[in-house]
Amino acid sequence: MLQQINSSAIKSFLPSSILNENDSVTSGYLDMELLRFSTAGSVDDGKSTLIGRLLYDSKSIFEDQLQLVKDASERLGGDEVNLALLTDGLRAEREQGITIDVAYRYFATPKRKFIIADTPGHIEYTRNMVTGASTADVAIVLIDARNGIVEQTKRHSYIASLLQIPNVIVAINKMDLVNFSEEVYNKIKSEYEEIATTLKLQKIYFIPISARDGDNVVDSSTNTPWYNGETLLQLLETIPVHNTDSELPARFPIQYVINQDNDKFQDYRGYAGRVSGGVFKVGDSILALPSNRLSTIKAIDEGPVELNEAFTPQSVTIRLASNLDIKRGDMLIKLNAKYPKYSSIITLHVCWLNVRPLTVGGKYIVRHTTSETLASIEEIRYKVNINTLENIEDDKTIFMNDIAHITIKTQHPLKYDDYSENRITGSLILIDENTFETVGAGMIVSDPEVYSYNI
Repeated sequence: MLQQINSSAIKSFLPSSILNENDSVTSGYLDMELLRFSTAGSVDDGKSTLIGRLLYDSKSIFEDQLQLVKDASERLGGDEVNLALLTDGLRAEREQGITIDVAYRYFATPKRKFIIADTPGHIEYTRNMVTGASTADVAIVLIDARNGIVEQTKRHSYIASLLQIPNVIVAINKMDLVNFSEEVYNKIKSEYEEIATTLKLQKIYFIPISARDGDNVVDSSTNTPWYNGETLLQLLETIPVHNTDSELPARFPIQYVINQDNDKFQDYRGYAGRVSGGVFKVGDSILALPSNRLSTIKAIDEGPVELNEAFTPQSVTIRLASNLDIKRGDMLIKLNAKYPKYSSIITLHVCWLNVRPLTVGGKYIVRHTTSETLASIEEIRYKVNINTLENIEDDKTIFMNDIAHITIKTQHPLKYDDYSENRITGSLILIDENTFETVGAGMIVSDPEVYSYNI
């Protein structure tokens, strides 16, 4: 729909940061590369302030938005504009000066489009951090230069590792409160590098910043002559993002079977869902799981438009050359592609999100891709000591915000990949069968040593 709007209309909705010198819409805006990133850190480390400063200095907010923030700052008795209010949207957040829920913000520069997930710092909102970071390409971990590395730093870094986030930016904030000390910066950097090695984090970047004053956020700071690296925005604009989802083995979980027989659609039968790995093309030979029935893709529909192929993560309807007995929760894969695993015994890492503890024998609903089944907790292998990053095998009581390695047994087998291979087919959630609350977020691992971080 947006592509049918004329350029002057688009221009009226876009911030000045994505307009060129002639004050016209950047020609490739709609096709610009997208980067998703999340912020994480302890309470009052400055996550919301950092995002506010990033939006403000990159000219990605409108005057009316800024005026609302100015008015709110005055009501709260502040002496200056509190940029954190740009992301703290809930009334409780503004009143308490904290982030409670995940706040999503969108902005663009001439080089990239961005989706930001501002996640809470309080330990009781760990579930929100897991949600906000689950699709991120980059995690920004903020550290207060005065306090150094704290428990939440390790917790959020551990979760970033579990979620397989490929890039971590360590933003050492409030450098103005330690006189922009290079010694303080190097000490925190050295300590965090040990944690990164233990957690096997893939790519780490370090930046000394002052979110409040804008040092090294968008523009380089004269207060850190000893730092020769990129600013935060420069790094976000240039950090390599290699989306390999379309190179994965093809996966298409069935969400809905569409049957139509009328004047417009005669004998129409299609299978709707989202491509969760790889690419499907018209003419491909496919295998339906778990029935192991074969067919060929006759057509791919995206709304009223027929496509020649569908990529991850497009939502489409696939029509087959033969009518197979397929239902919601089944999966289409390409013939001769790597098969997903198929089992009722699943090992996974779980972030526990509920006040009622996880116990062996507990029964829950499992939602995995488009399928749903019942499951019981068979074994708790260990939980993680966030402070030492060691695996605790003799304490198997899992409370809210604990991270544990467990085994579950499902009533019906799941068709899955390891989370390290496919984020979509390798993840699941556990739901209380009585209250229907989401109580756990799981990352499936076949090898119990994959995430063993004993030092």
